[in-house]
Amino acid sequence: MSSQPSAPLKPPSLDAGSQQRRVSRPKPRLPLSAFSPPNSGTGESFPLPPSPTTTHPKAIIDGNVIVANGDLSLSAWKSEAGQVLGTRAEGVVLSLPGTDLEKVVDQLGSSEFPIPVISLSIPFKLEEKTQSFPSYLSKISTSLSTVFNESTPQGVDSLRWALERGRPVDVDIQAAISDAVLESFEDIISKATSGLTKVPPIVLSNILPPPHDLELPIVKLMNHPTYLAFQSQVAALSLFPDVYIKFLPPSWDAPTPPTPSAEVAEITDTQQKKEWKRRIKMYLGPVMEAFGYQRIIFGSSPCPTSTGSSVARDWYEIARESLAELGVEQEFVDAVFYGNAKKVYGSG
Repeated sequence: MSSQPSAPLKPPSLDAGSQQRRVSRPKPRLPLSAFSPPNSGTGESFPLPPSPTTTHPKAIIDGNVIVANGDLSLSAWKSEAGQVLGTRAEGVVLSLPGTDLEKVVDQLGSSEFPIPVISLSIPFKLEEKTQSFPSYLSKISTSLSTVFNESTPQGVDSLRWALERGRPVDVDIQAAISDAVLESFEDIISKATSGLTKVPPIVLSNILPPPHDLELPIVKLMNHPTYLAFQSQVAALSLFPDVYIKFLPPSWDAPTPPTPSAEVAEITDTQQKKEWKRRIKMYLGPVMEAFGYQRIIFGSSPCPTSTGSSVARDWYEIARESLAELGVEQEFVDAVFYGNAKKVYGSG
């Protein structure tokens, strides 16, 4: 891929009759210091990033809590969240696949829930011709969620139907992202949003971090074709101002590495955890460059198709430390872990 700067960027056309053009954007580059700390001889001239042990968000909204067994007490999530995440959590975006949603709505309205539900995620299918939004859902704050596997004409109509509800729409990108797939997905967004006076947030999952092969040495990742493609694809998606990215446990064919207790974390962080953080920062950096901190939302549950398991508290620590080690401000951390989810889902 050419390293020469591209022509000035223009926002994607929202004209349904126009062809979505691929946008070339200079690939964001992070300094090597983002992935490994400076050596001891540079302490005075090279300021260290904030300590990951002290940089916590002031509050947390978990933007992706999936409870597959209908456990409305959220006992499993509370157990997994642990002390640090659990005590800071002020709300969740809740998904209850396979559950009678009408009964859930009644329970949410009539009983004291263990933690505020900022939004209840309501699934719909892009390939279905007939969509419905039951009236009982108007009693609570909701968002809509779907899965993208391939581009179809029906997908445009279904996405437009969802956006016309005026509620946030979550899209789990399960198709392997190639330039062709990305073009078709961008085309769906452009056509589905064409003519809408107000476009609600569209929140993408399974992109940050993307599916990845841990056997690829990290020293080769920086110039690997898949990483260069990731940078270009993220830059193109960021041109849609209403698109957000969820920061979720990755599908890396391995469980999220556990975090030692706070008292000994600095000493006993495993090599595996350090390796994960280095890789996550390489993907987080380009997303921060393209989207800014205002369009990234933390969530603790992996996508349903993920090939790796994850415990909420372990992912929280790795996600938090990775963000802090990029040297970001406290307001960035607060936005990613709380403010952005509040803005997107709080009035759905």
